[in-house]
Amino acid sequence: MAPALLVLAAGMGSRYGGLKQIDPVGPSGETMLDYAVYDAIRAGFARAVFVIRREFGDAFRSAVAARYAGRIECAFVFQEDDELPGGPAPAAARRKPWGTGHAVWCARGAVQGPFAVINADDFYGAGSYGALSRFLGGARGASYALVGFRLAGTLSDSGAVSRGVCRTEGGRLASITEEKAIGGSDVGPGRRFSGSEVVSMNCWAFTPEVFAGLGDLLRGFVAEKGSDPGAEFYLPEAVSELVRAGRAAVEVIASEEAWFGITYRGDRDRVAAAVEGLVARGAYPRRLFG
Repeated sequence: MAPALLVLAAGMGSRYGGLKQIDPVGPSGETMLDYAVYDAIRAGFARAVFVIRREFGDAFRSAVAARYAGRIECAFVFQEDDELPGGPAPAAARRKPWGTGHAVWCARGAVQGPFAVINADDFYGAGSYGALSRFLGGARGASYALVGFRLAGTLSDSGAVSRGVCRTEGGRLASITEEKAIGGSDVGPGRRFSGSEVVSMNCWAFTPEVFAGLGDLLRGFVAEKGSDPGAEFYLPEAVSELVRAGRAAVEVIASEEAWFGITYRGDRDRVAAAVEGLVARGAYPRRLFG
């Protein structure tokens, strides 16, 4: 069975100021998502499942479905605030979706076999999709994988970022710690981080067994923090907890690819320049989907 690609595209882009998932950055109007899907197709993925918010469902479908028609099967899942294990949470005015862990759990009915998870607005490079596809070809049970990137290559010139910093043992994930407000001045000799740390950028390989684990953790999360309108159930922290509990084993694959993404609007020009450089070197055609 060819693996599926689960794309987390429900983020509201509050720091960016718009629907950054479908903002063009390529020379022929391509989005970050277009490059992700293009690389996934080349790596052997046959189906893409997009987790989106209902309020921008029509805009997302019209921008995505027609572009990929005939190239990869597409499905759409809504991340709904009231879709939770055991029913809706205590009444609270949600300011944002429940988080990336909840987004993956919401797709449990749309994914039947091994699958990868990515962010819609991150560029992971063709090699990362190849690594995911190879791992998923033999994935069984609760054996998962994370494609990790070096911290120094994931910062933004436009503001601080949060990153899941990984601790590994023998090539496997031991834990992930969510570190917030990391800026350029925090990285370097004698500073808060060396820059060589492996971080999670939500580039994962899973089997459907992960849904049961996420559901159990999400149930506890809602019971503890369901009344907090800003609480988020993060995927890296959830997987870290499954590892700690002995319910998952995660191989860490260090990517040699350059990562880049859009967090702030000021990141867009830098990303567009990086894409143009890759096109100029022949890594991608000037028009992905002609």
